[in-house]
Amino acid sequence: MRWSRRLPSASLTRPPRISEDVRLRLDIAYDGTDFAGWAVQAGQRTVAGVLDEALTTVFRTPVRLRAAGRTDTGVHATGQVAHVDVPCGALPNAYPRAPRAGEPELLPLLRRLGRFLPADVRVLDIARAPTGFDARFSALRRHYRYRLSTAPYGVQPHQARYVTAWPRDLDLAAMSAASRDLLGLHDFAAFCRHRDGATTIRELQRLDWSREGYLITAHVTADAFCWSMVRSLVGALLAVGDHRRAPGWCAELLTAASRSSDFAAASPHGLTLIRVDYPPDDELAARALITRDLRSPR
Repeated sequence: MRWSRRLPSASLTRPPRISEDVRLRLDIAYDGTDFAGWAVQAGQRTVAGVLDEALTTVFRTPVRLRAAGRTDTGVHATGQVAHVDVPCGALPNAYPRAPRAGEPELLPLLRRLGRFLPADVRVLDIARAPTGFDARFSALRRHYRYRLSTAPYGVQPHQARYVTAWPRDLDLAAMSAASRDLLGLHDFAAFCRHRDGATTIRELQRLDWSREGYLITAHVTADAFCWSMVRSLVGALLAVGDHRRAPGWCAELLTAASRSSDFAAASPHGLTLIRVDYPPDDELAARALITRDLRSPR
């Protein structure tokens, strides 16, 4: 009998192919008026939903963005940051067939998204993310701005989508005094809508007010914000500015164990996420590990 040796198939001799992802950082701006917030929701038009759809079309594979902050319905952004993981094999789908000499690698993708996306959301920049970068967990702090107009006629038309009309003058000195009492590391449960498994301990690093004519602006910065926190802080401080509450009342709210019903959150359309800060590239991974730990009062 003649014996023959059967050679192993190619699938057995070649090492399995490992698909690696490329992480991209996106800087994003949007008018939140017609969005049901950032996060994807079934049957709702959201910022992440619109962007995910456009990116999935361009890369020809499903992808999902992760943002530094999930803004609420109606809230705007000029400085949102997100990341997306794209399979290596899908990345070339974003490149033109005849690239221009010397052109930055991802500039064609930026142009294509400009054509794909609706007018109320723009990707301002795209880059390969440095090692260890996570848009949410690597962030050091988020900066928000809240704007109101106390003009007797309300808000000028070109600002109406981004500024809240307030029918009375406000006592900024009282609001500033109350704001100072809220700075630092606290449990902001009274100022946050409940979310299962989420901590309400935050470090509020900046909360101050400025006035230019009828336009009043709050500048709010923290390491992170819980659900509706900025709008709730502003809403409580408006009660102080209206003399419906004394300045010391806001500090008393910090002892509450749950969301207070003594004030209403400010309207969302006056709020804008303007910037997210990150550490140097060699500290990104370490920062992400720290942020993932639950905060506890010191």
